[in-house]
Amino acid sequence: MMPRNRLWLSILACCSMSSSLVAQRSDDASEAQSETLEEVVVTATRRAENVQKIPAALSVIDRESVQAIGASGDSSLVLSSRSPSVQAESSFGRTFPRFYIRGLGNTDFDLNASQPVSMVYDDVVLENPTLKSFPLFDLDRVEVLRGPQGTLFGRNTPAGVLKFDSVRPSQAQDAFARIGYGRFGSANVEAALGGGINESSSFRVSALYQRRDDFVDNLAIPGDERGGYAERAIRAQWLIEGDAFEALLQLRGRKGDGGATIFQANVINRGSNQLRQGFRFDETAQDGLTASFIDSYGASARLRFNFGSTSLTSITAIESVEMFARGDVDGGFGASFAPPFGPGFIPFPAESGDGIPDHRQITQEFRLESTTEAALDWQVGALVFDESLELDNISYNTLGRNAVNGVAYQEQDNRAYALFGALNYQLSDALKLSGGLRYTRDSKDFLAQRTQSPIGAGVTPIIRVSPSASKVSGDASLSYQLSEDVSVYGRFSNGFRAPSIQGRLLFGDVVSVADDETLNSFEVGMKSELFDRRARLNLAAYSYRVNDLQLTAVGGQTNFNTLINAERADGQGFEADIEALITPAFTLTGGLSYNDTELKDPNLAVQPCGSGCTVLDPRGRVAGTVSIDGNSLPQSPEWTANLVGRYGGTLGNGDWYVQSDWSYRTKVNFFLYDSVEFIGDPLLQGGLRLAYQWQGGTYEAAFVGRNILDEIEAIGGVDFNNITGFTNAPRYLGVEFSWRL
Repeated sequence: MMPRNRLWLSILACCSMSSSLVAQRSDDASEAQSETLEEVVVTATRRAENVQKIPAALSVIDRESVQAIGASGDSSLVLSSRSPSVQAESSFGRTFPRFYIRGLGNTDFDLNASQPVSMVYDDVVLENPTLKSFPLFDLDRVEVLRGPQGTLFGRNTPAGVLKFDSVRPSQAQDAFARIGYGRFGSANVEAALGGGINESSSFRVSALYQRRDDFVDNLAIPGDERGGYAERAIRAQWLIEGDAFEALLQLRGRKGDGGATIFQANVINRGSNQLRQGFRFDETAQDGLTASFIDSYGASARLRFNFGSTSLTSITAIESVEMFARGDVDGGFGASFAPPFGPGFIPFPAESGDGIPDHRQITQEFRLESTTEAALDWQVGALVFDESLELDNISYNTLGRNAVNGVAYQEQDNRAYALFGALNYQLSDALKLSGGLRYTRDSKDFLAQRTQSPIGAGVTPIIRVSPSASKVSGDASLSYQLSEDVSVYGRFSNGFRAPSIQGRLLFGDVVSVADDETLNSFEVGMKSELFDRRARLNLAAYSYRVNDLQLTAVGGQTNFNTLINAERADGQGFEADIEALITPAFTLTGGLSYNDTELKDPNLAVQPCGSGCTVLDPRGRVAGTVSIDGNSLPQSPEWTANLVGRYGGTLGNGDWYVQSDWSYRTKVNFFLYDSVEFIGDPLLQGGLRLAYQWQGGTYEAAFVGRNILDEIEAIGGVDFNNITGFTNAPRYLGVEFSWRL
């Protein structure tokens, strides 16, 4: 762990060095290069603004980069390590991404799990974790807002926000189609069509189709193959524009099948965290059945009224999702009491499924803001959030022809209300003050019952809980323009996460509730444009403290999830974003982050694995537990880095380019406790794109590769049965053809 004084000194040194670079000018370089980087406009403050003018740490993943990293047809998990301090993982395959920012996230795999990283898709907050798996297609950009966003955004944002903005309709006639095909019979088809209907309205329709063949041979069931999926999604938008009125109406839908996580029994060698000798990603040996599907639908209406000096925005949205996922959780076949069994020792079979048979989310937001060019600008608003969902938890008797042998259900209604306001005040030409407050009231009504027990424990009564909380959160920042191209800022912000509920009763009789958590964060940063605006370097350093941190004790000896609160957790780190136009033909973008997290609660202990792993933590005060005081947060790498380079030129009647992107993270702990086996090794993944364009860019043909080094590592585990794990996706190679109007 890096001492805080050394951390802050290193950041100040970087800032000083970068400031000195601003003064450097190369006349020769200026004559050779007249190109400059384009201005990046974002809506991180709920209004269009140059990213360099916003006093907060944020990154932007542009349209081309999103297309490149998604070329293999992967899910939103491709965003992991693509921006400083961002990590993502999933034990539900394509249907349940879990995001982490600055080490803060949630490993809970229950379908009503609360996540501290909020996802906002076209100005609509998506709360249920399965909604957050909506495919990435026809996006204008992804904005990553790091640190608490407790003023302007949705709900439950103590770690930050991932903000997705689709390409909007416009009067310009626009159409494109992109078709890709590659390894494992993968197909990736994306298309969009848009343009003006009349002088005051325009439309855009976007569609996506992705598929992959089953490519994992199941050695336990002759002829059985797994690992494939099919994904279909569509988005239709209608934009109506008048002199003082704008309406953007959107319909969206998604239907996905397959893509369940393939758990591998004893895939990690005991006493190490290395994959077992002879492991093959395209082979498994499971006697349980797997299945996965997800259907989601949504509609939104964004209305904006211009009153001259002010404007009123109304955003109304409804979302609905149904899903089910079933997996062979023990990852093997047979059992110690019912041989044959394997791979390795299988104490008992575990096969389960989780589903959402019914769900509805309704949100309504109003926002009134100033529109004049004045020293003071402001916005105030209100949000109403109403969600209702039903959950099913099912256990199967693998040795009894996979029949159902356990059933539990959950129901949850969640209502939240918020009032918020924010302002910016230009104190002088160089000095700006920004701040905001938000009041949130959140309440849940929850019930759960087990109607059939897989272990003979019988039926439980209906268990009901109704937690609620009210909090005021907000932020304040001061920014100073050192020169035309360099600014520095300091920011204080805090965030709030409402109480959470965990009610998986298949193997336990208790519903657990985690109290609300709060986070206070301090951040300093610098934003700069260098070398006649041919480079940008943005730096940030932060320190935060979370009080009553919500955690999930996953699995353990009893295979039962429990929500707990840690007394506190501390985090500190720094982040850098860089973009450079090296030559007119050569560009580089990248990011680097260091995140140091630590749990601080001497009385907090959890059950360790029941699979015989090598636990490194000391014993807890209660028999059968270990202390996790001093541990880092799970799925929180100390270092992450990303780099994208693009170089091109002219060839014949067209243009060629080569683009390569890389992401890296250091090791991560899978669980709250430390063990040798459940520590994920560092992971480096690279992508490659070789492309040729002709007829002014109308056509493009490309060779694409993802995970080109074929780096395969365990990225998650199951700890209650054997040393079960699952890995990242193998190397993908393919070709792509695209056409643009």
